[in-house]
Amino acid sequence: MDQSTDGNAQGRIRLANMERIMKAAEKVFAESGFRGATTSAIALEADLPKANIHYYFGTKEKLYRAVLDDIVDVWLSSFKGLGESDDPAATLSDYVRAKMELSKSRPEASRVFANELIRGAPRINTYLSTELKDWVDEKAALIDTWIEQGKMAPVDSQHLIFHIWALTQTWADFESQWSAILGRENGLTDEDFNVATNNIITTILRTCGLVPVSARQQ
Repeated sequence: MDQSTDGNAQGRIRLANMERIMKAAEKVFAESGFRGATTSAIALEADLPKANIHYYFGTKEKLYRAVLDDIVDVWLSSFKGLGESDDPAATLSDYVRAKMELSKSRPEASRVFANELIRGAPRINTYLSTELKDWVDEKAALIDTWIEQGKMAPVDSQHLIFHIWALTQTWADFESQWSAILGRENGLTDEDFNVATNNIITTILRTCGLVPVSARQQ
């Protein structure tokens, strides 16, 4: 085996191990919080030696921050690359769908983020007031432009973004509550998420004075 092939194999192993650790960390941090979680518990969940966690991430705090950074990056990525010429109804609908898909597929990551905020965001407060604030300001400015162009009704653009977050992330953060109320002993179903997604889209678009995309296409 030549060095390049060996290097590629090592790179694949590294990525696979890091993904396993990140997935395990989401679960353990969601269940135990930052203080209650241990690298031993994460290693056990990942089925890897504890030394691997320190090798790839250094400390528990760095791993915790990596989990937070990852979910926020994924949340925000679906609302990138937009411009004034984009259709508000389609854009907002797609963003809701993307956020709800993440609530369904990665609920534990959302709960890690929610738990951090509940505790006053001690480890990401600077990020919230700088990078995330800049992102919200940028997207709010785009929404304000759509309003000025007459594409949608006047709304508080920042609050609109907050409301989308709240409406979508609650299906991950409070899944046990909705499962109990809806009588889902085995957790929420795909159909539950589909119905919730469509209802959220309708709520958001009506708030913005927009006809739901599904109705426009009929």
